[in-house]
Amino acid sequence: MQVASKIVKGRAEARCTLSYEDRFLRRKVLSTDAGESFLVDLPQTASLDQGDCFELEDGTRIEVVAAQEALLEITAPNLLPLVWHIGNRHCPAQIEANRVLVQPDHVIRDLMERLGASVREVTAPFTPEGGAYGHGRTHGHSH
Repeated sequence: MQVASKIVKGRAEARCTLSYEDRFLRRKVLSTDAGESFLVDLPQTASLDQGDCFELEDGTRIEVVAAQEALLEITAPNLLPLVWHIGNRHCPAQIEANRVLVQPDHVIRDLMERLGASVREVTAPFTPEGGAYGHGRTHGHSH
């Protein structure tokens, strides 16, 4: 089995579709969309973005593709206060000009609706903003 020990950018010969949660890894056996298995063995845990590529030992590159996922779409005439509340709760959020996408969470949904937002269930790739200070995902305040 081929091993990928680094992440690069550039053209790829294959694709690997992964959910947001699956794009946070260090060591794991994955499969390309065509069904070919490979081992990811990175020096440290990484948060992968759409378009990153695993580079195998033979130089083959496998592009990371964000999978379609069940999400909540939040819309409102003024999204800024809503985005503040989402960020204050450390929820991963994909912030766009006219909407914010978050993972399904009944507490966030209730809060957003109480604040006047429209919330609906959608299916879309989830590519939230990176963590503070360029560290990708963060899990606390030690950054």
